[in-house]
Amino acid sequence: MTAAGPVDLDGIVSVAEFEPLARERMEAAAFAYVAGGAWDESSLRENVEAWERRRFRPRVLVDVSTVDLSTTILGRHASMPLAIAPMAAHGLAHPDAELATAQAAAAAGVPFTLSTVSSRSIEEVAEAVPDGERWFQLYKHRDREFTQELCQRAASAGYRALLLTVDLPVIGYRERDRRNGFELDVPLGNFPGGHPGRDDAETGYEALGHQQHLGLTWADIATVREWCGLPIVLKGIMTAEDARLAVAHGVEAIVVSNHGARQLDRVQATADVLEEIVDAVEGRLPIWVDGGIRRGLDVLAALALGADAVLVGRPILWALAAGAEAGVARALAILGEELELGMALLGTPSISDVSRDHLA
Repeated sequence: MTAAGPVDLDGIVSVAEFEPLARERMEAAAFAYVAGGAWDESSLRENVEAWERRRFRPRVLVDVSTVDLSTTILGRHASMPLAIAPMAAHGLAHPDAELATAQAAAAAGVPFTLSTVSSRSIEEVAEAVPDGERWFQLYKHRDREFTQELCQRAASAGYRALLLTVDLPVIGYRERDRRNGFELDVPLGNFPGGHPGRDDAETGYEALGHQQHLGLTWADIATVREWCGLPIVLKGIMTAEDARLAVAHGVEAIVVSNHGARQLDRVQATADVLEEIVDAVEGRLPIWVDGGIRRGLDVLAALALGADAVLVGRPILWALAAGAEAGVARALAILGEELELGMALLGTPSISDVSRDHLA
C-alpha cells in the first residue's frame, strides 16, 4: 500500500469517487488485479453500461411519504436488497481487510460474504461480527478433505449460507495480471501457513489456479450440502438452462454473475441475461445478481428486472482502500440513499412494489 492523505468521506457523493482514491492508496499491481477483467475486458465495460441503458417508467400520485428499503434475504431481515459480494484478499486494499468490511456491513444491516481466499480467516471474521449476517463463498479444491474442512469451519463459525462459485474451473486470461507479474503475496487466512501453494516455487496466484477443481459438476452439490448442512447458493449462473438445473438440484438461491467479467470475456452483461433467468426460474427460488452495480439506480433496475437482491463488489474494495471501515460504511450509505430516492421518484414505496412495469 502507498501513503496518501486522509479522505473527507462526507464529501464523497457517489461510489465511483472511491476508485481514484483507491488507486492512489493501493500498490499498482494490486489495484490492477482488483480493477481488471479478462482478455479485452469487453464484458467488464458492458457490465456497467448495461445497467446504465435501462430506462424507468415512473408512476405519479403515489404516496411515497414513507419509503421502506428493507427486505428478507434467505429468511433474514436486511436493511436493503444488497449484500457484499465475495472478493479475494481485502488486505490488498487495507490492513484491516475483511474485518473492516464485515463490521461496516453488519452496522448497515446487510449480509457480508467471505471469500475462500480471504486475508482474514473464517473464525477471525466471525469473532469480529458475531451478530452480523455472514455467508461463506467456497471454491471446491482438488484436496477434497480441505474443501470439506472449509465448509465445516464455516458452519461451526455461524455462517448462514454457502455461496458455491461455479464459474472458475480455471482462472481466466487476465492480461493486466500477466503484464504486471502479479503475485497474491498477502497472507490468506483460511490456508495453512497463509498460503495455498503446493511448494515454494508457486506464487499465491499460481497456486490458486492449480488448486481449482476442474471436475466440479452438478452431482457435487449434494455432497457439499452434506458436508455442512448450510443453504447452498450457486454463484455464476448466466443461462436459463443452468438456472433450471439449479432449481432441479434444490439449491436455495442463485447469483446471476459473470465473475465480475474476470473469467470468460465476451459473455453477456449480467443485466442483459437477468430477465431470461428470472423467466426460467418462475419464482421457484431467489435470484440475486452482481456485476457492474455502481448506483442505487442499478439496484432499482435489477429489482424491476426480477432480482430479489444484488451483490456489490469492486466499489466496496475501493471504499475500503480509501477509508477503512468508515469508507465502506459511507459507500453503503450512498447506495442506500440513492435507492431510497429512486424508489420515491419511481412511485414505489416498498421493494415489493417494484416490478417489470417500471422499466421501458
